[in-house]
Amino acid sequence: MRFSVLCALLVFAPLLSVAESRQQGQLVFDGMPELDPQIADSLSRYSHIRHASLVDWMPDGLSLIIRTRFAESNQLHQVQKPLGARTQLTFFSEPIASTVIRPDKTVQQMVYLRDTGGSENYQLYLFDLASGSHQLLSDGKSRYQSPHFSASGQFLFYASNERNGVDFDLYQRNMASGEVRRIYEVIGSYHIVDVSRDEKQVLARQYISVSESRLVLIDLETLKVQAVRPLPGRVAYDDAAFSPDGKQLYLSYSGSNEFKQLARYDISHQSLSAPLVKHDWDIERFSLSDDGHFLAYVVNEDGSDTLTVLDLQNHQVLSLPPLPMVAINALSFSPDANRLAISYSSVLSPSDVFVVSLNEPRWQRWTASELGGLDGKRFVSPELIRYPTFDQVKGQPRLIPAWVYKPKDVTGKAPVVISVHGGPEGQSRADFAAMTQYLVSERGIAVIEPNVRGSAGYGQSYLALDNGFAREDSVKDIGALLDWIQTQPDLDAGRVVVWGGSYGGYMVLASLVHYSERLRGGIDVVGISHFSTFLKNTKGYRQDLRRVEYGDERDPEMRAFHEKIAPLNNADQIKVPLFVVQGLNDPRVPASEAEQIVKRVRENGVPVWYLLAKDEGHGFAKKSNRDVYQTMAVQFLQQQLLETAQ
Repeated sequence: MRFSVLCALLVFAPLLSVAESRQQGQLVFDGMPELDPQIADSLSRYSHIRHASLVDWMPDGLSLIIRTRFAESNQLHQVQKPLGARTQLTFFSEPIASTVIRPDKTVQQMVYLRDTGGSENYQLYLFDLASGSHQLLSDGKSRYQSPHFSASGQFLFYASNERNGVDFDLYQRNMASGEVRRIYEVIGSYHIVDVSRDEKQVLARQYISVSESRLVLIDLETLKVQAVRPLPGRVAYDDAAFSPDGKQLYLSYSGSNEFKQLARYDISHQSLSAPLVKHDWDIERFSLSDDGHFLAYVVNEDGSDTLTVLDLQNHQVLSLPPLPMVAINALSFSPDANRLAISYSSVLSPSDVFVVSLNEPRWQRWTASELGGLDGKRFVSPELIRYPTFDQVKGQPRLIPAWVYKPKDVTGKAPVVISVHGGPEGQSRADFAAMTQYLVSERGIAVIEPNVRGSAGYGQSYLALDNGFAREDSVKDIGALLDWIQTQPDLDAGRVVVWGGSYGGYMVLASLVHYSERLRGGIDVVGISHFSTFLKNTKGYRQDLRRVEYGDERDPEMRAFHEKIAPLNNADQIKVPLFVVQGLNDPRVPASEAEQIVKRVRENGVPVWYLLAKDEGHGFAKKSNRDVYQTMAVQFLQQQLLETAQ
């Protein structure tokens, strides 16, 4: 539906009478109205919904460590029993990232990663539960990642770019003496994957792209490095783990096959077994019990997860109570291998932690996250649809999967928010999103989450469909979704806003370039406005990783393509209001990407709201900041979808 000039003026009118710029705390409001207290109040119950995710078992197997938020950000908590009190262990404004528990029953210690202001320069901290002390183990300025303890807890292994700021070498730290040695000097981005139980070998992965990675074994005595090459050609490895005797590896991988498989790799013979299980979907993650008896694995079936526990001694599948349609985010066997802990969310409930006994299979709920006083029965389940797009497969239109949330009680046609995931190799899943439920239940706005080409979960061929010079084909999938919306009797194709973060932010800007006449506005969160400037300014350790996906801007032909498709260079085609959200310390998509698109769109007379957080990075991790951002986003949607004429 095309806007008339009068309609466009009506859309712009509420946005033109706003203050130029002001700062409140760490937030800078540029060209934005005052925060609406009524909207903030209506959102508050949804913003107080909590999540709990599993970290791991304590070494004695009697309690669990989880991550959840009771103040500004996710912190570590301990739970002693099913539905027991959550004892908060850390109290920082910055969120706790990756955490590993020291497997030594004589001490109660763990190592966690934490950054400052969203910079992602994660530092290593040793936390002693008995004394409550926190000790910085790293240099305070470089980036550290993938901490892993050895089986005895005597050694900590990790990767860091402290040598040159770009390449992630691998290190071993003696926890008793504090001595640190570099065990592998590399070129590229490496992670520690696992340590053999006899503490003689380390398994590490070099991440090249979502479709390619490499595994290496490091002998800790000789520091000799052995490549793990079970398959020819380009292979992507996800989870991997040593068998208890250290003679084999369990690997999930994708090579010539479309979907990720799970198999055993014999280290001495350098041979790969046939897949342990057969699925026409991705093996998403797995966990091996310490004794090697059981293997639990998760299969991502069309955006929702199924869980299987395999007895490796007799290759029998254990009978488990069924789970609803869920997205499992963590799983771990207890030290005695008798229980399995998982955390998952569903489309109707936030993430919580559950435990099943393998001897008496029934799920015990260990956490019950609060719903902010809301009645969960009001929440809406989505419909998984597939809509036709512009190209064909075997003579038939290619179908794009999408989750569609529709309000229950709306008179007439509902306005629509198209929510585009980031990545670009991400995937919209069957998980819980408080903002989605708020928009559908409280505002009568339908939300559609498409998994456009390039999304994970649908095979390697689908994943590669947006690579290189095919980048804008994924944008065409949004155009096809607009066509589908127009065919729906209960959706208003004349009132649509597109919203996305990171790569999804690029998709917002590109959609506004191509389809402004069919959209009411866009919300771009930490999005890319020009791939060449993004690749030039993103952190040095990320440049080569992203060039694999987006193309190398140093190549003249690719740079010319970037110049051609850049939303920044086509900003004159953006005709509808834009809301841009950015963290100043973002190491992935630097703030310059936001600044330049805000400036360029405003030069064309189109109103832009710009919200900048000086203490955030790639997204808003602090609740107070996120509350403001979400309130302003709802105000934007209120004006563009609910207050303006069709």
